[in-house]
Amino acid sequence: MSALVTPPVQKQSPPVPKHWSVEDFHDVFSSSKLKSRRPYLIRGVVWEQGEMNPPHAFYVDVVNELLRRVFNVGYRVRVQSPLLLAQDTDPEPDIAVVRGTAMDYRFAHPTTAELIVEVSDTSIFEDQTTKAELYAAAGIPEYWIVDINENRLLVMRDPQVIEAGGSAYRSVQELRAGQSISPLAAPDVCIAVAELLV
Repeated sequence: MSALVTPPVQKQSPPVPKHWSVEDFHDVFSSSKLKSRRPYLIRGVVWEQGEMNPPHAFYVDVVNELLRRVFNVGYRVRVQSPLLLAQDTDPEPDIAVVRGTAMDYRFAHPTTAELIVEVSDTSIFEDQTTKAELYAAAGIPEYWIVDINENRLLVMRDPQVIEAGGSAYRSVQELRAGQSISPLAAPDVCIAVAELLV
């Protein structure tokens, strides 16, 4: 009579969250099917925005066209393109104004910007908190949020490390149609806020 032998129970480790690097992120999410979900990477965590709605796309186009006229020499206006702020962070902002020409980024993505603009329709809380802290920590001198629900432009400047930890912009202005703004990187240019908000 043969004895029944029960194999020893193997202990399994609990699942571990994957900390993504920018390289891993770009490798996995570069296919057109996954790209349409608009993923971005913040401190090793992949976030997904889902399909872009028409108002968001419209305002990205408006801001892009306006800033291309303002920053036409010595700068590139990049739309929803990689911006490598750390080895595990690529927020792919709606608009990033970077120094240089297209050829400067032929083999490497930019790691900083002169101005970042996010168009906000469903993400205002995240844009004002997580992304603002992220851009301030990276030393981005100017960050705008085009808030299409409240019909306003939020202008954040003067990034600083704060004593309690993290970073923040010390200057935050709320502008509306009828007011104007001059980007820090183009101080001689005056942009009517109404042109951004249409």
